[in-house]
Amino acid sequence: MHETHPRRGGMTRRSVLAAGLSTGVLAALGPAASAAASSARTAASAGDAPTASWFAAPANAVRPKFRWWWPDGLVDPAEIAREIDQMADAGFGGAEIAAVHHSVTDTSVLDTAHHGWGSAPWRDGVKAALRQAARRGLTVDLTLGPSWPVAVPGVTPDDEAAIKELAYGKATLTGGAAFDGPVPAPVHAAASGVTVQKLFAVQAARVNTAYSSGKATGLDADSVTDLTGRVSGGSLSWTPPDSATWVVLSYWQRGSGQQPEAGPHSSPAAYVVDHFSAAGTAAVTRYWDATILDATLRRLLTAAGGAFFEDSVELETKGLQWTPGLPAAFRAHTGRDLLPYLPAVILDSSNQIFAFEARLTQEIRHDFWETVSGLFNEHHLGALKTWAHGHGMKLRSQPYGLQTDAIASAALLDIPEGESLGFKNLDDYRCLAGGRDMAGSRVLSCESGAYAGGAYNTTWDKFLRTMGGAYAAGVNQTVIHGFSYATAPGAGWPGFAAFSPYGGAPGYGESWGPRQPTWHHVADVAGYIGRIQRVLQSGTVRADVAVFRQTGYSATGIGASWLTSTGVPLGWTHQFLSGPLLDLPSAEVSGKRLAPDGPAYKALFLEGDFFYGSTPTLAVDDARKLLKFARAGLPTVLLGAFDQALTPGVPDGGETDELRSLTAQLLALPNVRKVTDKTLVGAAFAELGVTSDVTYSVPSTLLNAHRVTGDADFYYLCNGKHAETVKPAVAAIDHDVTLRATVRTGADTVPYLLDPWSGRVTRLAQYTRDGDAFTFRVTLQPGETMVVALGRPALFGDRDGNRPHAVATDADSVVFAGGSPAVRAFVAGTFTTTLSTGRKVTTKVADVPAAVTPGTWTLSVDDWQPGADATGTEVVRHTLALDALLPWSQIPELADIGGIGTYRTTVTLPETWSPANGALLKLGSVTDTCRVTVNGVRLDPVDRLNPVVDLGGRLRKGDNTVEIEVATPLFNRLRVSNPAVFGTAARQAYGLVGPVQLVPYVQQTVA
Repeated sequence: MHETHPRRGGMTRRSVLAAGLSTGVLAALGPAASAAASSARTAASAGDAPTASWFAAPANAVRPKFRWWWPDGLVDPAEIAREIDQMADAGFGGAEIAAVHHSVTDTSVLDTAHHGWGSAPWRDGVKAALRQAARRGLTVDLTLGPSWPVAVPGVTPDDEAAIKELAYGKATLTGGAAFDGPVPAPVHAAASGVTVQKLFAVQAARVNTAYSSGKATGLDADSVTDLTGRVSGGSLSWTPPDSATWVVLSYWQRGSGQQPEAGPHSSPAAYVVDHFSAAGTAAVTRYWDATILDATLRRLLTAAGGAFFEDSVELETKGLQWTPGLPAAFRAHTGRDLLPYLPAVILDSSNQIFAFEARLTQEIRHDFWETVSGLFNEHHLGALKTWAHGHGMKLRSQPYGLQTDAIASAALLDIPEGESLGFKNLDDYRCLAGGRDMAGSRVLSCESGAYAGGAYNTTWDKFLRTMGGAYAAGVNQTVIHGFSYATAPGAGWPGFAAFSPYGGAPGYGESWGPRQPTWHHVADVAGYIGRIQRVLQSGTVRADVAVFRQTGYSATGIGASWLTSTGVPLGWTHQFLSGPLLDLPSAEVSGKRLAPDGPAYKALFLEGDFFYGSTPTLAVDDARKLLKFARAGLPTVLLGAFDQALTPGVPDGGETDELRSLTAQLLALPNVRKVTDKTLVGAAFAELGVTSDVTYSVPSTLLNAHRVTGDADFYYLCNGKHAETVKPAVAAIDHDVTLRATVRTGADTVPYLLDPWSGRVTRLAQYTRDGDAFTFRVTLQPGETMVVALGRPALFGDRDGNRPHAVATDADSVVFAGGSPAVRAFVAGTFTTTLSTGRKVTTKVADVPAAVTPGTWTLSVDDWQPGADATGTEVVRHTLALDALLPWSQIPELADIGGIGTYRTTVTLPETWSPANGALLKLGSVTDTCRVTVNGVRLDPVDRLNPVVDLGGRLRKGDNTVEIEVATPLFNRLRVSNPAVFGTAARQAYGLVGPVQLVPYVQQTVA
């Protein structure tokens, strides 16, 4: 079956794929791409010069957004406007309108005939949202259809525009038995509503059990016989040529009949469109243009529209995802007919049924899904993007769910998006980030916080721990899952929740909003995320290594040898590229950097294809590009037997020899290394002189992301982990970190600490410098983050300028105070500090007051209870005197409540307390959000991941009043108010548990 074919009219496999992308990726990434990417980079640098408010008060455009769940069109425009105000007042930047109501089991109450998705009331709601968003400076995104996958009303399962499947039937012949009768019917009946199925082909093939794999039956590829022409009147007569076991296979083309999740959402019902044909996408755009986008909506999109959005591509079928144009596309892509290969690609409920010889099977499947990728990118994403731009909107999409090249799709999209629920680890984000950054785009979005069973029990600290690592892996826009519209028929207190109940139990994700006690503090969280995103959307990305992928899947959890397991814990960063990205204008090498304007990869790494048995494969066109890059000076490391490389797909005549000639030339270059042991990858980088921008003194759970502007290097650091499910849990870290300055701001470059909770920017007061390398100590709790900028003195308007800093001290720490370094000590003693001038200064601290653990507290709790209707909340006040801090679940009066509690205590400090004294207030364990007030002054927001508050000089001798306000989830209350859904789970430990300790320090300026 390894027959040879002439080149396809002079077109290589790569050029065919590129042509398939040209109306999509390369319309956005082709002739205009270089200018567009250059313009984007220029804007990124020119618009990001830090100012006094640049970090402290990030613009709405970089603030987090909500996925906003509506019960289709059963919404009130006045309530819609109120909810926009609620988001704006809380510091969020926008919302994505999504018709999702999995919790409504009786969908007839939603009245799709009058209030369905796309109906006049739904459109009125969208207009109300856009109007109010325009007034408040927010943006609104719109899902392309109700729920997911993309569907529109009026498309029937039999229509040309509807999603198709290729179903199969089978008959087994043994001992030379003949087949005589009706063509085998599909093994699975057609879905409801599918009335037409067309016989596509009939084949026979000889069984060869030597090729069987798992549940897939082995077949001899060279025995595949086309029997389609023998079918007459729906029947077939055929006798095998020998007495071996044969199978007769029939293939049936039909609609899959798939509807969007949890429907119906409209009247007439919506059916999923063909994602691989122009007809499918045209049905979507035609419906929007003709039915939804009237003149008013078009104007409002200009005022407040953000992006059209498509959720992950969950095309569910018991057969093979299909489109009528696939055979022609396969021939254009490969120069071969698809029919002889069909047994190796046909599916039964996502399972392979047949297999040829293992290597041939891999090649066929690779060619098939590469063809599907081209169709998906060209006819679906590319066409939708062009249409969206015509309405002044962007296209945001989750381009995964199929065996398609999500990396290439990410390069096509305005905004690729991942998800915290479906992504298995950080490498899934790094795949999409590679596509984004090679295309010169700015944003990688994430559907965030969709925890199974998380309704009304999700804490913000859990959310932030989830997202901390994702930001390090390239995410810089958070779409929070989610904000539910206030109410729907049958909803109980505290209101309609899109996913709860779900199967009679708490559902996916949280329903954030004023119904939650923690909303009282949510502006602190929104400000924190907004500041992180302000930094991570600035300038351009820098990543150390480009990992080349022969197969560009995402949402798989597959990482890169050495880099993921060993390199990242040492400070290395990497992204993934696939073949189509090598055709982008940015794919050039200069100064030994690939894509020198960003991400400016220092090296390229290639290993065997994880998705196809780790075989060392490389397409000829990709090999040519990698050879070109290496000849231009790019350090390159190959893991595996690439001197014996194979093509990923079925090779043309002489193609394998050509490939091995190219890899031989590649391996002969002095800046290329081949290793056979993955543990030696790091050593190969070292031999080539490749180092990471960030290094740690010890292997660490610290993660990092690096971005550069014309003014500074920005580093985001997070004590996180590769995957949330990995054990053991992340522990606190305390070690040295070295960051490299790459932006030339002169010899006076200094490091700044940017506090994403308070928005304050301060000079780092203790570090060492060796050329462009800055080394300092990093101490972070699990999930805690740090943002550091390396730039010129006074970059953020600070007054510390380029004054001397400390390079060493035996005091607890050094800070800048009043423009000068000051030592901070928590115990008495004599401390020596060495300044950057070389001068050593001795500081004597005679006395530090002892730490104080408050013994008694007054606790006032506002207990949130069901009110008169589904959205009404009654608040009942409880006041208690506490001799010890306990979780509310262990206090009888508070065991089953959720709400807001205020803890008050008095701390008496000695008469010797002086202005040189300050203190840290360590809160210990607290659930969930909190704020601290001292002597009537509310302090900066509390870091949810390390709840320690610096009280500075706000304390005085004598009595001091400390108040800690804590807001909790509602789960404990719902356990008793709605036991049918929430009553089976244990109570959660809410409130301030501590231990709470006031730890004084003395701070003295270094003379």
